[in-house]
Amino acid sequence: MEDIFVGRLMSSPVETVSPETPAHVAAETMLDEGIGSVVVTDEEGRLEGILTATDFVHVAAEQRWAADATVETYMTTDVETTTANEDLRDVSDTMIERGFHHMPVVDDDGTVIGIITTTDITAYVSTVQTPSPA
Repeated sequence: MEDIFVGRLMSSPVETVSPETPAHVAAETMLDEGIGSVVVTDEEGRLEGILTATDFVHVAAEQRWAADATVETYMTTDVETTTANEDLRDVSDTMIERGFHHMPVVDDDGTVIGIITTTDITAYVSTVQTPSPA
C-alpha cells in the first residue's frame, strides 16, 4: 500500500443529505444505494456530519427513534476527515485505531469530494498480488 493515495481509491460522487433531511429518507437512501453511510453537508457541500448504519443500530438499541426525526438528530458531528493526497496506509491506520468504517474526503475548503471506506480498502488489498519468486 506504499505510495497509494486516498484519491485513487475513494468513492466519488458521495451520497449526501442535509441536516434537515428526514432520518427515514436517509435510511431509505442507504438501503437503495447499498451503502453504509451518507455524508451530511450544507448548501455549499461543506461537511457537517456523517450518518452511518452504526448510528442507526445505536438508535434502535437505545429505543430512541422518533418518527419525525431529522438526520441532525442522529448524525455524528465530530467527523475525522482526510484529503485525496493522504497516504492510504496512514488513513487505514487511523480508521483501524479509531474504529471507523467511513472517512469523508475533503478539499482545502472543507468541501466533500469523496469518501474512503473499509470496503474500498479491502477491495484494493484483495487485488494486490505479491510477485512470485523467480
